[in-house]
Amino acid sequence: MSTRKHTALPKARTLIEALPWLTRHHGKTVVIKFGGNAMVDEDLKRAFAQDVVFLRHAGLRPVVVHGGGPQISAQLDLLGLESEFKGGLRVTTPEAMNVVRMVLAGQVQRELVGLLNEHGPLAVGMTGEDARLMTATKHYADIDGERVDIGRVGEITAIDPGAVHALLDDGRIPVISSIARSSDDEDLSAGASGIFNVNADTAAAALAAALGAETLMVLTDVEGLYEDWPHSDEVISRLTAGELEQLLPDLASGMVPKMQGCLHAVRNGVHTARVIDGRVQHSILLEIFTDEGIGTMVVPDTNTIEGAT
Repeated sequence: MSTRKHTALPKARTLIEALPWLTRHHGKTVVIKFGGNAMVDEDLKRAFAQDVVFLRHAGLRPVVVHGGGPQISAQLDLLGLESEFKGGLRVTTPEAMNVVRMVLAGQVQRELVGLLNEHGPLAVGMTGEDARLMTATKHYADIDGERVDIGRVGEITAIDPGAVHALLDDGRIPVISSIARSSDDEDLSAGASGIFNVNADTAAAALAAALGAETLMVLTDVEGLYEDWPHSDEVISRLTAGELEQLLPDLASGMVPKMQGCLHAVRNGVHTARVIDGRVQHSILLEIFTDEGIGTMVVPDTNTIEGAT
């Protein structure tokens, strides 16, 4: 008597393929920077939330860090405030900082927390201001060798991850807006002028290092780091910190903070940093739980992770 052909068998094979990766990542912290098309496309947002909840139920400890460039620009336009960029960074006046804070903590974060919590009481929103999670000083843009004031834009000087550890230990998924408190006590007494708008790629990398995360994942709108852009669309699947450092001066401006973040992470204790295509549904699961992986993975110069893809 022949064995009945089960149509669900391919699903079982997919689950088994994930087994070594589930074993490897179980109990590990993964910091995910949420941005790009995944942040504005409804289907991609929902798929992202499903992926993060899957990681949590698969035994990982996901932490989400987000910015909100498109949403901030839209709100500034609505209020008749100009969106100006210098050196690839948003010029953030005190008026604009109020909008940044409102959009990140009151709109983008709330929506993402809501999507995650459709699957259970899991997500908790916070900003870098809460429990002194992120402290920053004023960042100046470097334009043609000149130091340019771009307002309330911050450079992280300290991370206190205690509150995030507590949430993770309680089984929660922290969702963190990239706003930091000022390191200047006098500055702090002045309301919105006592906080800084921080690049979300930079914030995610700093937090990943402070948490001792296994992996930093940066969602973006490209397939990964290209070998020879724009002459080739061949994606570099894996490179060391040293190799990345050599490439940095020649990268497109939009990729620089992402790849600088990856470099900072792996040079400060994070085992792998990955740039993946957020336009692909379930790209996080494809990267973590399949043999092929997608995107670009950065590893420390003395990488010893056996079989890393």
